[in-house]
Amino acid sequence: MDEEQKQREAADEKMINDAFQELLNNYLNSRHRKKTDLITKAFNFAKQAHKGVRRLSGEPYIMHPISVAQIVCSEIGLGSTSICSALLHDVVEDTEYTVEDIENIFGPKIAQIVDGLTKISGGIFGEQASAQAENFKKLLLTMSEDIRVILIKIADRLHNMRTLDSQPANKQYKIAGETLYLYAPLAHRLGLNKIKSELENLSFRFEHPEEYADIERKLEATRVSRHQSFDQFTAPIEEMLKRMGLHYEIRERVKTPYSIWTKMQNKHVSFDEIYDILAVRIIFTPSSREMEAKECFNIYVELSQLYRSHPDRLRDWVNHPKSNGYQALHVTLMSKEGHWIEVQIRSDRMDEIAEQGLAAHWKYKEGGEYTEDENELNEWLHTIKEILDDPQPDAMDFLDAIKLNLFASEIFIFTPKGEIKTMPAGCTALDFAFSIHTFLGSHCIGAKVNHKLVPLSHKLQSGDQVEILTSKSQHVSPSWIGFVSTAKAKAKIQAILRHDNREVLKQGETMLQEWMRQNGLESSLTLTDQLVAFHDMQRREEFYKALGEKTILLGEKDLEELKGTSKKQTSSGGWRKYVPFVKAKKEEEQQPELFVVPEKFNRKKPIYITDDNLTQYKFPSCCHPIPGDDVLGYIDNKNQIEIHKRACPVANRLKTSYGNRILDAKWDMHKKLFFDATIRLGGIDRRGLVHEVTSIISQQLSVDIRRLTFTTEDGVFDGTIDLRVHDREDVKSIMDSLKHVSDLKEISQIL
Repeated sequence: MDEEQKQREAADEKMINDAFQELLNNYLNSRHRKKTDLITKAFNFAKQAHKGVRRLSGEPYIMHPISVAQIVCSEIGLGSTSICSALLHDVVEDTEYTVEDIENIFGPKIAQIVDGLTKISGGIFGEQASAQAENFKKLLLTMSEDIRVILIKIADRLHNMRTLDSQPANKQYKIAGETLYLYAPLAHRLGLNKIKSELENLSFRFEHPEEYADIERKLEATRVSRHQSFDQFTAPIEEMLKRMGLHYEIRERVKTPYSIWTKMQNKHVSFDEIYDILAVRIIFTPSSREMEAKECFNIYVELSQLYRSHPDRLRDWVNHPKSNGYQALHVTLMSKEGHWIEVQIRSDRMDEIAEQGLAAHWKYKEGGEYTEDENELNEWLHTIKEILDDPQPDAMDFLDAIKLNLFASEIFIFTPKGEIKTMPAGCTALDFAFSIHTFLGSHCIGAKVNHKLVPLSHKLQSGDQVEILTSKSQHVSPSWIGFVSTAKAKAKIQAILRHDNREVLKQGETMLQEWMRQNGLESSLTLTDQLVAFHDMQRREEFYKALGEKTILLGEKDLEELKGTSKKQTSSGGWRKYVPFVKAKKEEEQQPELFVVPEKFNRKKPIYITDDNLTQYKFPSCCHPIPGDDVLGYIDNKNQIEIHKRACPVANRLKTSYGNRILDAKWDMHKKLFFDATIRLGGIDRRGLVHEVTSIISQQLSVDIRRLTFTTEDGVFDGTIDLRVHDREDVKSIMDSLKHVSDLKEISQIL
């Protein structure tokens, strides 16, 4: 062994031991029972098992399990069982050791958690949609056995996101998309607020690096003025808290780049128009646990004497905690500078639960030291178990149904007897009916909300009192799917509809077999799948149903397709549905040759979209990307490449379903072609305004206006302009020029 290699191994050994020692020190500083021998044993076992293996970044593999254990210990607050499981989480997956070996050495509890982590390893999502649903079911079933499995899995994902730089771009998009789709909302639902924010931010940084850097720069540029605003706003509050004799801390909470960007997209506003970047957090030590809620409201009363409060923005999460355990009192106050500033009032106990989530509850049990043996599972697991009892056949529908519940914020609904039920925001009377009982939901004809008759689709507000009205003659209708938003209601409605559809499906299948027999064809799944694709459908069941309902009648064209005599189809779900660019008439009429991905295609390298090869790719109508947008490629079932914006909802589904088909895509355009873009304008109406706007666009900037729509009401106008531009840079230039027009108050791009 040469000297250089010896030095490298010595440096690696020191790095590993230092990292482990830091983990042990953090554990010893916690209030857990001190089981350092067990943790050291797990470390030595994992170190030996992963010996000689390195990560893509070049560091020894054992650094990953140590880092995951560090997150589990320091950032989630778990104890020795979880720390050992984190250290061992990749041993069964990546080495010769089995779950039985782990059980023999470390006992059944750690073995059960490691087994749960192994089942859902490699990301929750497989390559096939059906596999995803199965893996997701495994995840949630394991989670309902022991919540620590998902907590460690979230820690594992957080460390992978922190070290994502070493992965190729296409893998970054897949992992970042998966993280935003599932892990961040899971962390949120379990109350891991800090981890949720970091996962969102890291995903944003890898998917949209330029936007991320831009927001970071702007946050840094406004840091000094923000500190000044914070100091001016909190100075009288500090005096007030001192007068009240409270032991307190005031923190400045700055909106994350991801949440700023999300608000900019949703509200169509610029960074400068977001006024709630700054919030204030008051964390105090209550005189006793019993006085905690009262003292929160005492602080609120005193604050109202200092600043004017917003009457509609008082959020009482103290008396009505969120289902992830979050408690705080949120109030919004008007600063002396004329900005609304949110103030969050929390006790130190509430603050710890808000940051560390479920695990922090264990810290407030009786006794000095505490253990993890008690699993405090949230009520939402019961909803998930109900869905798992009757899962939907389509994997992505299943994930979406779960995701609806993960993302939702809660509202409070009263029953006729005055009991409080927690429901997701945006739910309807029908959701509420199904949440009480399946029979009540399936026979619901309407509801009385606050003693007024409303339809099934009526959206409920927090504080509503709801009485469900039923009829034995009522039956579930397919249109009900559009009336509900909760996973439980969707699952129950679809289960009932599937039951009703079985007869129709059977009839359709029989009709198909009879038609094939009459035309001398041998009935087979291969021929059926050929017809399913021919009729642009995704699943056989969908095709059988259409046959059973007689919305599809089999004929000569179907026979030609099966016998291979039909002409090659020209419409392939791609660029023909949306031609985003303008070329000469003659060229427009030509059928482009779509690029087909060869078998040995290097998926790690980016593809470049140029003026010459643009027509070789598909541009689906879901997001209309134009040069300058952050885009990615997706290899579809025909081995052709679709181009999507990275933020496109369809792309988000593809990233999580078919991560191995995602490609990094880059523009290499030279302003030869034109693309459609839409700008939205709003402001104060005056004579000559439209003429001024169109003059700037058409004459000064020489840009073609394709359509102009303006509406005026009570002196305020709202309008959209459809343009032909070369790229996103053109759009920015037009918007910058229009900002100089007086009385134009809002200028945004419709994405």
